Amino acid sequence: MTGLSLLRQGSPVAAPAAQLRVINEGGGHPRFDDSLARSGLGELRATGVDVLQVNVGKVCNQTCRHCHVDAGPDRREVMSRETMQLCLDALARGNISTLDVTGGAPEMNPHFRWLVAEARALGRRVIDRCNLTILLAPGFADLPEFLAEHRVEVVASLPCYGPGNTDQQRGEGVFAKSIAALRRLNALGYGLPGGERTLSLVYNPLGASLPPAQPKLEAAYRKELADRFGLQFTRLYTITNMPISRFLDDLVRTGQFDAYMRTLVDAFNPAAAEGVMCRTTLSVNWDGTLSDCDFNQMLDLPLAPGQPRHIRDFDPAELTARRIVTGRHCYGCTAGSGSSCQGAITQ
Repeated sequence: MTGLSLLRQGSPVAAPAAQLRVINEGGGHPRFDDSLARSGLGELRATGVDVLQVNVGKVCNQTCRHCHVDAGPDRREVMSRETMQLCLDALARGNISTLDVTGGAPEMNPHFRWLVAEARALGRRVIDRCNLTILLAPGFADLPEFLAEHRVEVVASLPCYGPGNTDQQRGEGVFAKSIAALRRLNALGYGLPGGERTLSLVYNPLGASLPPAQPKLEAAYRKELADRFGLQFTRLYTITNMPISRFLDDLVRTGQFDAYMRTLVDAFNPAAAEGVMCRTTLSVNWDGTLSDCDFNQMLDLPLAPGQPRHIRDFDPAELTARRIVTGRHCYGCTAGSGSSCQGAITQ
């Protein structure tokens, strides 16, 4: 049975093992490590742990068609407070400067506010990867004020400055709710020039293409959101759609998988490969297991053999220069200007 037919048995998407089989065996594309070697880069290694990215659960109030986490309202995976405490211990022991909180909708974890407050008490920078609509959901009415009080940086998904593409990707009515949420954040000082509250927006393509140049698109977002809605933001991040989970399923269903992989492989950029986020980031799954990045996490790819497998075993000395586990999906982070959770890698 081929990887593609295995994928189509999944509901709503195939298991990580089937996804890996499609990614790494389909199309005859070169191995990612071979592209690194041809560029003279050698194997990919971490240079430290500056960011602890913690997925606190897969529960979400949205079901986005590109979601690499396969999050949604029907998911039940939620990080416990005990595992969060292990993450806080790692922040302190490893002198890690940034806690990057993601999900799902991370705010739907019942211990989200406790985690944020504790991390801020440690003096750490805290990022909340927010889908915006959660700020308007019942039970979360005071969430914008909480984020502002704790000086949490908000990184918010907004695939377009118009409703068509946004609603097609994220659900009917999401754009209007996102604009309303952005107005609330602006009213609290988020995204204002010279302000202390950072509001970053995230663009990812609707379909099987690379993002446009980040500076040019940011200028367009800035003009359109200001002219149409009077909104401001700090910066825009462009992120390439990774060929995993729901987006992989969509690529296979529409017969675009091989063409999209060829696009990524042909656009491989050695300069982007040198700056990928996994070199300075450690990813923690909702159950405390460790990966080099959240994409590896979703493919059930743990750290390299011999490395810690769980946040309870966190050891800065072992993790600082660890070998990064790679696969063909890594072309998604190294195509064109590159892609990371902080947007384009090169300009």
